[in-house]
Amino acid sequence: MLVKNWMSAPVVTIDANDSMERSIELMKEHCIKTLPVMKNDRLVGIVTDRDLKRASASDATSLAVYELFNLLAKVKIKKIMTKDPVTVCPDFTIEEAANLLRKNKISGAPVVNGQNRLVGIVTKEDLFKVLSSITGVDQRGIQFAFRVEDRPKAVMQLTDIIRKYEGHVVSLYSTCEGVPEGYRHVFIRAYRVNREELDRLKEDLEEKATVLYMIDHRLSTRVVHNIN
Repeated sequence: MLVKNWMSAPVVTIDANDSMERSIELMKEHCIKTLPVMKNDRLVGIVTDRDLKRASASDATSLAVYELFNLLAKVKIKKIMTKDPVTVCPDFTIEEAANLLRKNKISGAPVVNGQNRLVGIVTKEDLFKVLSSITGVDQRGIQFAFRVEDRPKAVMQLTDIIRKYEGHVVSLYSTCEGVPEGYRHVFIRAYRVNREELDRLKEDLEEKATVLYMIDHRLSTRVVHNIN
């Protein structure tokens, strides 16, 4: 999954010589928290709602309301923006972009192509959309979580059992993070499962792996096993 398929575009931007007041207006109008800063069609910085709050608080402590509005109209974005922002390219994977945001402790990054042109922006909100999509949560159904031995065909055995009970697998992903050596956690979401035979399905699954939880998003029920 590539950034270019999930980024927000076209991008709402602001000029380096625009005011704080203008940036606040743009963020409110477009319901966004991050603005790439441009100068002569070139990306020179980035400003966030946090930057605006910080600048307002530090410069306006003792000002009257009318003086504060005057201040916001006068202060240029170039004075408070973050220069040389972290960027990603359109062909980065979503995982690479998420890792970059996490390591740099930022909420978003401009997307710049090979010609150094701004083509989009990827934010935490975009990553949340990706997470919802790849896990299939919007399709509801049932999510099963397992601890399985890290061996060939271990996951296939689980999906075969779910299909035997009319389940249609929507998503499947796994991780070895925080799992004992030789095992992995596997998460499978399925819908159209025959709910009249859920108890038998669970029994069959437990013969092949440790069931950590079963969450039925259609019926809003969840069975969670506390397993160390």
